[in-house]
Amino acid sequence: MTLLTIDDPSPAHAAGPALWRLGFRPFYLLAAAFAVLAVPLWMAAYNGLDVRLPAVGLLWHLHEMVFGFAVAVVVGFLYTAARNWTQLWTPRGGALALLAALWVAGRIAMLVSSGPWAALVDMLFLPLAAWPLWRVLRQAGNRRNYFLVLLLVLLSAANGAHHLAALGWVGWSPLLPAQAAIFVIVLMEAAIGVRVLPMFTRNGAPGSTPAVRPRLDQAGLLCTVAAGLAWVAGMPAIVTAVLCAGAGVLTLWRLAGWQPQRTLKVPLLWILHLSYGWIGAGLLLLALAALGRTPASAAFHALTVGSMAGLIIGMMCRTSLGHTGRPLKAGMAEVAMFAAIQLSAVARLVAALDTGVVRDVAMLLAAAAWTVSFALFLASYGPRLARPRIDGKEG
Repeated sequence: MTLLTIDDPSPAHAAGPALWRLGFRPFYLLAAAFAVLAVPLWMAAYNGLDVRLPAVGLLWHLHEMVFGFAVAVVVGFLYTAARNWTQLWTPRGGALALLAALWVAGRIAMLVSSGPWAALVDMLFLPLAAWPLWRVLRQAGNRRNYFLVLLLVLLSAANGAHHLAALGWVGWSPLLPAQAAIFVIVLMEAAIGVRVLPMFTRNGAPGSTPAVRPRLDQAGLLCTVAAGLAWVAGMPAIVTAVLCAGAGVLTLWRLAGWQPQRTLKVPLLWILHLSYGWIGAGLLLLALAALGRTPASAAFHALTVGSMAGLIIGMMCRTSLGHTGRPLKAGMAEVAMFAAIQLSAVARLVAALDTGVVRDVAMLLAAAAWTVSFALFLASYGPRLARPRIDGKEG
């Protein structure tokens, strides 16, 4: 069974507005809109402009990019995939609208306040979003994907730990839970990539024969888990560095077997391969960071802007095309989105590695390219997400 079947065979039509017929629709739209607003707002505050929102600072930026933006896409993707895995309905209609409203409430609360009430509103979303996913997987006996619910639970726990630290109620740094959440999302990306990238490549890149090596996949995923645990637990630098380097090498070795060179003429594929490669690069940078050779910020921005945002924009386009009944074919808009997000990743990495005037220019370039990428998604896909499938099917 593949992770995500693009065609939905069910003939029935869901009642109500198209926006609430399947999870990817509202959550992709909301995540893209938030990405367009949040990064320019953060850059304005970072450069000393008075944004009249005292909650907007480094911790806000870190929290909202992980627990706001990325989590919305994760939930939208998993709801859509679980519908296909189980043939049971994940939230739709009013239930989906209420969950989307709760996510929005969390973003507003975190924008205007950094107090306990804002933390409470924000922390409600992930547990309530995880429950219906668990319910349909359990009802269908789909044990293969139970681990994804566990990862949502871990994200919820990391979010709570971040808020406790940000409020000063515990002694650990609020950065650490956010970094733990990044590892959880990276693990989710790595595991999903193992399942779908070889299949996508075989089906979409003529002449390709991507290698499927289960033992290498398992070793790489286990090493990634160990690397994340070592970093979060503060294990000795040499141990953490070896585990991170091993995870990075195994990730890139696995990717090489999937023949990324065969995807250069297929934008919907090369964006996924290139972004997956950023996982390996980020883990190698994290090994250097553990030894004090590079800033940790460089590694985590490679993992977030390079891999996370790159895979997000690639999968949002791919699943939106397929689940609105359109061909899996990228046009100029998609190519521009993909190029912009990769430019953003490179510029942000340069900014993290430089402490002089280059840093400021690179930061602005990274923010501008990020904003362009998600603004193009909004302009190109917003109308499609709000309308019924063109093939008349449900979802």
